[in-house]
Amino acid sequence: MSSAPENPTPGTTRIVAGEPAKPKRKRTVEIAVAVGLALLIGAGAAVASTVSRNNDAAAPAAGTAPAAELRLGYFGNITHGPALVGVTKGFIAKELGQTKLSTQVFNAGPAAIEALNAGAIDATYIGPNPAINSFVKSKGDSVSIIAGAASGGAQLVVRPDITSPADLRGKKLATPQLGGTQDVALRAWLGKQGYRTSPAGGGEVTINPTENAQTLKLFQDGKLDGAWLPEPWASRLVLQAGAKVLVDEKDLWDGALSGIPGEFPTTVLIVNKKFAAEHPDTVKALLKGHVESVDWLTKAPGAEKAAVLNAALKESGGAALPADVVDRSLQNIVFTVDPLAGTYQKLLQDGVDAGTTRQADINGLFDLTALNSVAATKISARGLGKD
Repeated sequence: MSSAPENPTPGTTRIVAGEPAKPKRKRTVEIAVAVGLALLIGAGAAVASTVSRNNDAAAPAAGTAPAAELRLGYFGNITHGPALVGVTKGFIAKELGQTKLSTQVFNAGPAAIEALNAGAIDATYIGPNPAINSFVKSKGDSVSIIAGAASGGAQLVVRPDITSPADLRGKKLATPQLGGTQDVALRAWLGKQGYRTSPAGGGEVTINPTENAQTLKLFQDGKLDGAWLPEPWASRLVLQAGAKVLVDEKDLWDGALSGIPGEFPTTVLIVNKKFAAEHPDTVKALLKGHVESVDWLTKAPGAEKAAVLNAALKESGGAALPADVVDRSLQNIVFTVDPLAGTYQKLLQDGVDAGTTRQADINGLFDLTALNSVAATKISARGLGKD
């Protein structure tokens, strides 16, 4: 004799062999109770599902919540004024809210890029050429330029007896770091003057990548003939060491690429792409503070601007600067959130000519979508990314 199945079909009445059948009315009542319970369970599940969906909609998507900490890099240069002001006056920290702001000061771009790619920092103010080089080397996976910061403020300053490019043959010049924006600018310019240089050293003009503070001392000691430097270091060599300007980089830009004669990108703000994808709200908050910093720099009275920048330089570099150095530096710089994207194909070619990068497609270098959500006017990526 076969027995009844151990797991009867749901909704049926289980009958065990040898057990008398239950009265029909009682079975009907039991079925009604079972149906009622099923309806209640179904309704509860529907409510739970709705609550879950509502909670999911209110909460940030997995992996895109604001970061617990933003690690920001910048240099102790006046060309990094938006970083100096944003940190000192608290604009960036205020916009970050509960996200902790940590900062690290660098001497030049390649070192900052190395830290960014190693995961030691999440975003940094930097010159455009190291950003281009990182993008090229990683095939577009490493960084995005998310805003401009400063235009201008870079010069080739030399000993007073050097009066023309012809006088540079056999001379020793310095830049902040091999592959940095001023290093590339100098090598590209020398190439156009007919000089051979090599990233490995040597050539008809020797270029020694040197920390800015050391460059000042070496120049004062007569061990360097000149340097291509950002502000305030160009002004320091002129006002404190008797150098003269041989080339003001703004004179090399006629406005055909930037749209404004004399303007070229000196400092931009970049972010690690992985960090930006995981914490878009943190990046947007950083940009809000950045925009506020640039706005303050463009509107603040000269004396107040100089005082705030000098105090920030003292905090980041250990010493305040003479007032005339700060004033001269500020005369050479335009603070702007526009990265001047139209200039980047030339900057890339300069790096190729200098031997510090290779020819590549830089489409996708910019992501200005977050900037354009907080800036007063729309900034164009000029076909090299999102805007």
